Parts: sequence; structure tokens; C-alpha cells
Amino acid sequence: MKKTKLKTIEQNDNVSLYSICFNGSDISEYEDFLLKFKDNSKLNRDFQTILLALEKIIDQGALERFFRIEGKMGDNVAALAIDSRKLRLYCLRISNQIMILGNGGVKTTRTYQEDEELSGYVMDLQRFDELLKQAQQNGTIIIEKNMIVGIENKTFEL
Repeated sequence: MKKTKLKTIEQNDNVSLYSICFNGSDISEYEDFLLKFKDNSKLNRDFQTILLALEKIIDQGALERFFRIEGKMGDNVAALAIDSRKLRLYCLRISNQIMILGNGGVKTTRTYQEDEELSGYVMDLQRFDELLKQAQQNGTIIIEKNMIVGIENKTFEL
């Protein structure tokens, strides 16, 4: 079982970007993604495209057109809809104003399900999405416009 917390990555009037931290780590899944690929010259173009897409989201909000649905019906798992053939960053698009960044990697298979690493990232996000919905239903967190209220000290068990 992994203990999970949310870390705020960026917050403005348009959008709040959060990311998941596992087992007390200060490094979020999104930051882990950045560290893995920031110096990869082969994937630099894809990496820069992802960063540019995130800048647009910070400016305009987590609008549907920026994402490609990746998970199952009823969950919020998506990938940034960039023209990258290789690099994927998975996330939860909660609303136009709230996004939870996950991790990602190089897609070498036809679907993420065929890749153990990518599938693991998506399954973590799907499970976290379920827990977030439960917390919302039982009132321990509240989603207000561009914020998740009550998340600061909340720990989820994945």
C-alpha cells in the first residue's frame, strides 16, 4: 500500500496544477518525470512540447482540447494531446480549472496497457481518482472552482 499526498505545482485564477507524492517523498510524480527527461537529447522536442502545452494550460485552464482520454469510462485519466509520437505525460483532468499531473514515459507499444511502466502510472492515477471521488462524496475534501479544499493535510492509501 502506498501513502499518497497531493502537492501544489502551480496555482492561479485559471487553473490549479497538483501532483501526487508517494510514501512521504518531497518529489512529486510530475517532478520525477521532469528529472527523467530534462536532459534526454533524443526526446528534447517532445519534452519541450509537453512543457509548452502545460504553459498553455496555466494560461488558459485545463480545457478539454488539450487532452486525449486515456483511461476507462468514468475516470479522469488523460494524456496531454500533443503531437508526440514517443513521450507521454499522464494526468487527471478533474475540471477546466483543476488538473493532477502524474508521471509518464516513452511509449514504445501500441497502447499504454502493453507497457508495464506506463500502465502502472495510469493505474495509480485511476486509483487516486477513485479515492478523490470518495473523499469528495464523504465531504473530507471539497472541489471549489480552481481549488481542492482540505487536500493539504490529507493522505490517501493507494
